[in-house]
Amino acid sequence: MPIGPDEFKRCMTRWASGVSIVTTRLGERIHGMTVSDFSGASLDPPLVTICCNRESRTAELIAEAGCFAVNVLAADQAELSDRFASSKTEQSRFQGLETEVFETGSPIIRGGLANFDCSVVARHQAGDHVIYLGSVEAARVRDGEPLLYFSGGYRVLAAEDDA
Repeated sequence: MPIGPDEFKRCMTRWASGVSIVTTRLGERIHGMTVSDFSGASLDPPLVTICCNRESRTAELIAEAGCFAVNVLAADQAELSDRFASSKTEQSRFQGLETEVFETGSPIIRGGLANFDCSVVARHQAGDHVIYLGSVEAARVRDGEPLLYFSGGYRVLAAEDDA
């Protein structure tokens, strides 16, 4: 018999992860949300996966648009992570935010460590989430420190001389 949701959530707090914002666009409709469930899936061809709560507006819009962008956040972007994670800011998430587009038209957030612009190649219902597999159509990377999440809070990498 599987464990319950509370025990699973408590165990998952011990998994340190990077933080990203997934965005999408369909015509004039844009949406985005904070996710930590993002990973590379294949080098050849370049593929990534994201997991979205299937009840979220972002997941619904990705399904309709057939595209999404993953914006890997830098250590100084915790405010953006919070803004895109809160349902209270759902209608104002993009206000004052500088974005651009690459290939698919999904909003690319400036200032992050990496951006992946993707076309959906597969989707899979998995419990209360949808797993999207995206073909990376365009990407950008820059140097910097990542925004990390562990045990309910943001973290930073230890300096090399502290390790």
